Amino acid sequence: MTSLFDLFHGDGRPSPSQRVELPKPLHLELREPESYLVDDGLKDACNVALLLGQPLLLTGEPGSGKSRFAYALAHEFGLGEPEVFEVKSNSQAQTLFYHYDALRRYQDFQSRVRPEESPVIDYLTINALGRAIINSLSEEELPEEFRPLACPGGPRHSVVLIDEIDKAPRDFPNDVLAELEDLYFRIPELGQMRLKANPELRPLVVLTSNSERNLPDAFLRRCVYYNIPFPSRDKLEKVVSRQIKAFPATSPLLRDAIDLFVFLREKAGLDKKPATAELLLWLLALRSLLGEGAEARRLGAAQKQVLVRSLSSLIKTADDQELALQGLNQWLSR
Repeated sequence: MTSLFDLFHGDGRPSPSQRVELPKPLHLELREPESYLVDDGLKDACNVALLLGQPLLLTGEPGSGKSRFAYALAHEFGLGEPEVFEVKSNSQAQTLFYHYDALRRYQDFQSRVRPEESPVIDYLTINALGRAIINSLSEEELPEEFRPLACPGGPRHSVVLIDEIDKAPRDFPNDVLAELEDLYFRIPELGQMRLKANPELRPLVVLTSNSERNLPDAFLRRCVYYNIPFPSRDKLEKVVSRQIKAFPATSPLLRDAIDLFVFLREKAGLDKKPATAELLLWLLALRSLLGEGAEARRLGAAQKQVLVRSLSSLIKTADDQELALQGLNQWLSR
């Protein structure tokens, strides 16, 4: 494989062609849900959540694969991609289900001759858990104004990913206790209309947290919990060989790279230790830097410059990069 690393030369000269052709981003190789490696503990926790009909709450280091699990679950059940709600610091409980654009309706009210012809539903955007609840209901079970939103193939389960719930305002988890437990939501703008999921097709809810803030006890009681541990060295090899097909578990480069990765995490004194996701991206960068037959090579002093050039994908602060360079020298001199 010819090296694709030197795409930008930094010499100020414009490209001779009118249009620069860039390769497909390498990180897209890591998005295949069937490549996700599930450990036994996570599998068991998921099955308990499915049996009890409770949300599955996942914690673990950033980059440990918490969010990607929802995609693997949806893929295995043939449900396409999950409905995703990315929690923000200003998220409100209502926005987990829908958003009402009152400002746009007011502006339309001011500009139209007959504003009564503007139904409220025209100003609603149905969000992740609201969409999943609607997906569980047949067209006949939906209120008339919601029937155009019925799932085209008929009612079905959906996987819902509520990502990084610890970023939410303090009251957010408590404000959705009943709704998450019984899977319903109200729309006050439509006269307290209430939509409740079909229990037999209830959404499968996955929540993730980086533990930046403790979640309320009442919220935790309504969840099945699992902490994704940092993988062992053997597990890292399996994760990589499954996610990146060019790196079989017997690859010399893979074994050396994981050895260096673990050394930097454990011995270099880094403040922000690289995660599994960063290991995968770093290996993709190494493969491009080393070119044809990269997976069969060993890492040693001859590859030091290559390793230095690729550290920016692995180490994410200036202080840690200094420590990582020192750690790299120690690792190479062993």
